[in-house]
Amino acid sequence: MALLLGYDVGSSSIKATLIDADTGQVVGSATSPKQEMEIIAVKSGWAEQHPETWWTHIKAATQEIKQNHAFDPADIQAIGVAYQMHGLVAVDKQGRVLRPSIIWCDSRAVEIGREAAEGIGVDRCLERLLNLPGNFTASKLKWVKTHEPRIYDQIDKIMLPGDYIAYKLTGQILTTPSGLSEGILWDFNKKGLADILMTYYGLDESFIPEIVPTFSEQGELTPQAAAELGLAPGTRIAYRAGDQPNNALSLNVLEPGEVAATAGTSGVVYGISDKRDYDKKSRVNTFVHVNHTADLERYGVLLCLNGTGILNSWLKHNVVQGEDYAEMNERAMTVPIGAEGLTILPFGNGAERTLENRDIGSAVHHLNFNIHTQAHVLRAAQEGIVFALNYGCDVMKQAGVQTQTIRAGYANMFLSPLFRQAFANITGAVVELYNTDGSQGAARGAGMGAGVYASAKEAFGGLACQKTVEPDPKEQEAYKAAYASWLSVLNRQVGAV
Repeated sequence: MALLLGYDVGSSSIKATLIDADTGQVVGSATSPKQEMEIIAVKSGWAEQHPETWWTHIKAATQEIKQNHAFDPADIQAIGVAYQMHGLVAVDKQGRVLRPSIIWCDSRAVEIGREAAEGIGVDRCLERLLNLPGNFTASKLKWVKTHEPRIYDQIDKIMLPGDYIAYKLTGQILTTPSGLSEGILWDFNKKGLADILMTYYGLDESFIPEIVPTFSEQGELTPQAAAELGLAPGTRIAYRAGDQPNNALSLNVLEPGEVAATAGTSGVVYGISDKRDYDKKSRVNTFVHVNHTADLERYGVLLCLNGTGILNSWLKHNVVQGEDYAEMNERAMTVPIGAEGLTILPFGNGAERTLENRDIGSAVHHLNFNIHTQAHVLRAAQEGIVFALNYGCDVMKQAGVQTQTIRAGYANMFLSPLFRQAFANITGAVVELYNTDGSQGAARGAGMGAGVYASAKEAFGGLACQKTVEPDPKEQEAYKAAYASWLSVLNRQVGAV
């Protein structure tokens, strides 16, 4: 049996999935930890995690699969890694991590990115980087240089979270064009390192690892890593990608006009284009997609909403303690569309790109003590997330990405009947839900990178649509009215910050 192993390194948990390369069917999967991983917030707006924690849960998830499913590790043909985007991992010459990773939802570098856009020139940034420097990896590194010079002086290489996990697997420090573009470290005109930003920030270009293709043999499992994981030394690592490009891959979203979505801790809509388009305010971001080549250009236009599943999780742990998500969904559906005027802005997880990198915080508006119950709060939260995603979809349309059909994994908030129907109703899109996730995508990507699959079509033979959700004309007018009310609250809140 030919097997493929995929890891998805999220900020909430690590998932590992083993698939049968011939059938595309899942052999086994595991998630670690069972509760959400801690995000360290030393100060308001900060978000950090220890990279070694990711490795600990990589090992735990691998061991759980081994305990529950009998297979020969030598049958694993390749390993793929998907990972939370935009993080910064810094190591010294011995490969030792110098500080906790500054992860994707950390907002400390917002002002640094804003000043860089002005200093370099907004038009020049957009023409060369297709984005403004923003609060991305390069700006986070500049923050370290300014505020932690002793640590900066010890840096030998910087990595994205997935680069670090691949390093733990192989002992080699590498990165990809797609990864560099997500850190705003890729010059789309030069098709190489973004020296205009590196020079402006005064960053050492030697920090950037060797660049390899997304689909390629990127090293082999070292004897030490194999012993820790209980796998076979010499197993090839053949794919790595940020979680959202990888989510698109997992849904076979590779060609212009195709669109993917996810609604985990953060919510994302990700559309494919063959043009170097950008939003002039960088409210949505353009990155190198996983299947981009010099001869066949493919770009991913990404809308990200930080406050998505994390809002639902906060409600579960702090408001309706003791209920699971299914029970919360059922209660939310007992309340009419619009939650009888209760409005929630879900922007409580750092600076939001769609709001031009403002951190306005989450807010509850129009709470009436005589009318509203917990069920109203649960509905208003899910609708608030959907409305915030729709707000970003409108920006994407201005950037040339249409959203008539959106594919998503049948997971996370798309498990909620209310959420998925509200999403279809307000965006006007047909939503197709598939039996896949990021770790399965990473496994299939590894098969493509190692040559186990001859084509993408062959790699996605086991992918199947589980449910199709179409807009309901009977509900759309009510949702449009609720969205207009929500939008007026957002505009007032943005104006007050």
